[in-house]
Amino acid sequence: MKWLGRRQSGNVEDRRGFSGGKAVLGGGVIGIIVLLLNVFGGETGKTVGSALEQLQGSPQQTETAAPLSAADKEMGDFVRVVLADNEDIWGKIFAENGMTYKNPKLVLFRESVQTACGGASSASGPFYCPGDQKVYMDLDFFDELKTKFGAKGGDFAIAYVIAHEIGHHVQTLLGTSAKMREAQEGKSEAAANKLSVALELQADFYAGVWTHYNKEHLDTGDIEEALSAANAVGDDAIQSKMQGQIVPDSFTHGTSEQRMYWFKKGFTSGDIHQGNTFDEVR
Repeated sequence: MKWLGRRQSGNVEDRRGFSGGKAVLGGGVIGIIVLLLNVFGGETGKTVGSALEQLQGSPQQTETAAPLSAADKEMGDFVRVVLADNEDIWGKIFAENGMTYKNPKLVLFRESVQTACGGASSASGPFYCPGDQKVYMDLDFFDELKTKFGAKGGDFAIAYVIAHEIGHHVQTLLGTSAKMREAQEGKSEAAANKLSVALELQADFYAGVWTHYNKEHLDTGDIEEALSAANAVGDDAIQSKMQGQIVPDSFTHGTSEQRMYWFKKGFTSGDIHQGNTFDEVR
């Protein structure tokens, strides 16, 4: 992605220099379980927090300062550019549809973090918390995306994940997330999971829409990086790799094929009105 020298968002909170101790939250088997269940988070911020607190107790945040390396600073600058692009593009799309876009904040952290949705660890993967309308990311996640899940990696894989989480912010602003939670009430676990899948696939679609309007800044291979990331974190791909069997009723984010399909549909169309994943996932 062409990003050097471009506008950087002021809505990034970089907490990487003040991280909690390694004993705080998530590790070992618990961390792996949370990663598998909540990768790319979405509306699971509250679930991440409550699950971790029940399993390991309330987080003991003992912050220590650590200087950022040159590579860390460069990655922070890249994230700020991607967030700025999301601000510009979603602000324009909302205005064209007679609405006002409210910019979210993006928090970079290491190891563990406290949010309005509860405590979370790096093992939960990137997620969006509707309680404070912030996206939370530990950038070390992308190393695991390559080494554990076989994604190509690359800077646009990071851009895709950011755009996916911003998609959840869009859903919050539009009221889609609240309607989904209401629709889940009284449903069986399998039926509730289908609604969760629809929400996640729509966030992938919105990531594709954002990419459509960001074409001028794409490098060769960027779309392949995004699709590789989407493929790597499909529920079926993760379950097959980690437990050796696939259980469709337990899917919460969609298959690799579904995730790639909806990203590509958003990228091809650039039309937010073509992202009704809820009708197609039933």
